[in-house]
Formats: sequence, structure tokens, C-alpha cells
Amino acid sequence: MGFMTWLRLRVPPLALTALAGVLIWGIAWILPSFTVEIPLRLWIAAALALLGGGVALSAVVSFRRAKTTVNPVNPEATSQLLVHGIYQHSRNPMYLGMLLGLGGWSTYHANVLSAVALLCFVGYVNRFQIQPEEEMLSRKFGAEYEAYLSRGPRKIQSVN
Repeated sequence: MGFMTWLRLRVPPLALTALAGVLIWGIAWILPSFTVEIPLRLWIAAALALLGGGVALSAVVSFRRAKTTVNPVNPEATSQLLVHGIYQHSRNPMYLGMLLGLGGWSTYHANVLSAVALLCFVGYVNRFQIQPEEEMLSRKFGAEYEAYLSRGPRKIQSVN
């Protein structure tokens, strides 16, 4: 098993989000010359963070109501395919919420290079979290999952 295969489902997304948040802060601190003026920066940052928190919380509530696992490192424990509520609009609302929150944090710091952390987050989540989850859901729920996929694209797109 190679290192890239080993990384699949290894890093909990909340830990990855925290790491990306530290990276955003670190970039802004180490490279302040890339800071730009963003009109209404604090309002935009707060709106993105609140929107992200709301989207992610809505997803968690959906999982709790369905009495299925929220554990992203063990998607095999999923007992139900969620296709209603926030899942009608996004196949990955928890990750979308995390990305929106990071976007708010990046906006708060107003450093152009902090966008690198957002790109890294999206790339990692797609490759090592979403793809393995989708493979498992396809195996576990078959035609029901394929029908769900046909309803619309993910909001965090795969780069493959």
C-alpha cells in the first residue's frame, strides 16, 4: 500500500480544516506584503463563516435525525443514504460548510496567498475523503446512490 492510498480517510476533516486555518493564518503572518484591501472585509468574512457553519450544522442535524454515522473516517458505518434537506442541494454539505468557513477566515486575513490553503483543502478533501466516500456509497447503496448522483453535481468538485 502506497502513501497516497494510506492517506484515504485518515485525516479527520475537522483536523484538516483546523490545519488549513492555521496555514491561512501563517501565510498572512509570514507574508504580510500580500495583504490586500477588501471593502467590507469583516462583514464578508463573518457572512461566509456563518453561512459555512449553518450549512455544516444542517448536514450534521440531517445525519443525527437519520440516526446514521457522522464519522468521516469510517463511512462504512453509514446506515442510510441522505438525499433530503440540505442533501438536495449539495452532496457534500459538511465539506462545503468547512470550505465556506475557511473562505471567511481567509477573507478576514485579506491575504491573496491564503487562497492557496483553500485550494489545498479542496484538493485533499476531494482526493482523500470524498472519492473514497463516494466509492463506498456506490457499493453500499447501488442504484439508489446512482439515481442520487444523477440529480446534480457536487458543490465541491473533484479534480480528477
